[in-house]
Amino acid sequence: MKERLLKLELRIDVLTLRERIYLFAGSAVFLCFVLYMTMLAPLYQKQAALKQTISQQQNNIAGIDAEIVGRMAAYSQDPDASARTRLTAAKTEAARVTDALRGLQHGLVPPDRIVPLLESILRANGKLKLVSLKNLPVSGLSEAAAESALRGADDTSVAGRLLPVVPPALVPPAPGVPAVAAAPAVKVPEILYRHGVEITVQGSYLDMVDYMTALESMPTQFYWGRAELNAQDYPNARLTLTLYTLSLDRKWIQL
Repeated sequence: MKERLLKLELRIDVLTLRERIYLFAGSAVFLCFVLYMTMLAPLYQKQAALKQTISQQQNNIAGIDAEIVGRMAAYSQDPDASARTRLTAAKTEAARVTDALRGLQHGLVPPDRIVPLLESILRANGKLKLVSLKNLPVSGLSEAAAESALRGADDTSVAGRLLPVVPPALVPPAPGVPAVAAAPAVKVPEILYRHGVEITVQGSYLDMVDYMTALESMPTQFYWGRAELNAQDYPNARLTLTLYTLSLDRKWIQL
């Protein structure tokens, strides 16, 4: 071994300065290459593998974050929000309709006053004879609406059918025309109830007109349902009136 080193030293000594520089440079490069291959290359490979692993984990974390954000957004939204909105709108509309229907009651004759009022005006007339006076079954506004629809009313709204109008004309009923039976209506919660009376009086046509005019000119009003004139025993004709009023109470005064 010592002899080999001496021979190598002699070979180096015989080299020129330039050749020695090349030799040392080549040896340095070789040593660096060996050092790189044995120590640095594995480290670089591990670093690259770690970078790839970190990149994959970052992508996974980003996906998990996006999923968390999506779920949080879904949980933050009320699934019943649309239903609650519709329910609120329905309650508001119901309250508005309730107020409107209750407003119809103002200015009307109370149910317990309609019979005495009709009788007092009849006594004031003094010329008409009371034939009959009876109360009609109490019905809700929805039932009244269904009944009016079956009779072929032009105005299909409840308010339109119940607004006070001028008394019907005194026209005899058309012969041979059958009455249309009212179909049963769907039961719904009622707010206002319709109370009606049917009064039949006998007398002259002009006295009947005066009686209807007196009814129409009262400060408190009611709704005109039907007016039927029977003039078979002229000049003593018979007039049958159907009158209605509204009340929050279903109870009907007994005649």
